[in-house]
Amino acid sequence: MSGHPILQLDLGNTRLKWRLIEGGAEPGGETVLGRGACAPADEAWLAQPATVAAVQVASVAGEATEAALARRVRDRFGVEPWFARAAARSGDLVNSYADPGRMGVDRWLAMVAARARCRERLCVVDAGSALTIDLVAADGCHEGGYIIPGTALMARALLADTDRVRFEAGAADSLAPGRSTADCVHRGIALAQVGALQLALAEAAASGPAPTVIASGGGGEALLALTPLVGAEYRQDLVFEGLA
Repeated sequence: MSGHPILQLDLGNTRLKWRLIEGGAEPGGETVLGRGACAPADEAWLAQPATVAAVQVASVAGEATEAALARRVRDRFGVEPWFARAAARSGDLVNSYADPGRMGVDRWLAMVAARARCRERLCVVDAGSALTIDLVAADGCHEGGYIIPGTALMARALLADTDRVRFEAGAADSLAPGRSTADCVHRGIALAQVGALQLALAEAAASGPAPTVIASGGGGEALLALTPLVGAEYRQDLVFEGLA
């Protein structure tokens, strides 16, 4: 691709992530000119060059938030943003939902990108505000998935609904039993996340070949570090890859 770069936005429940890319010399190649993350209300992404050719958006936010984002894009860049939506199919990837549009677009784009990278049976993991686990058969059919509260949601639930469980923010460095309230909480949450993934993989293995795991999201790398899996891969920008 020649010409101006493309701005990609991933509007989540708690953060807006962005990256600015330009086409590479190789087919399908790209150069990342910049990337970042901020609260949805922040406008650091608006500091990008006004000469972007297009703005591509993956959003799980509500209609009002999307409309506000679209106005900012039009005012700053003079282009109409394109909002990705989950579809019945993309190539040979087939959505299993009776109403495909009800699937979160972040899950769908992660599967699109993972399918483009691997033609074997897949387990696509996105560890963010929620932990999502989706299985894709070797023929591209979505087998179904799981949605589980993410680490931050679990921690906030404990703080909100208990009087005496108090702890500082942090993350587990192992799954060994904790010896302080903070360690017990962080390792317990990690155990729940790891256990969910391991049980999902065991369930998948009972019905076919063991899937290849491709993970993404802010907590994906840490999750894989606590879950030794042969051939597992972490992709920082899996949702963005699905947008491309």
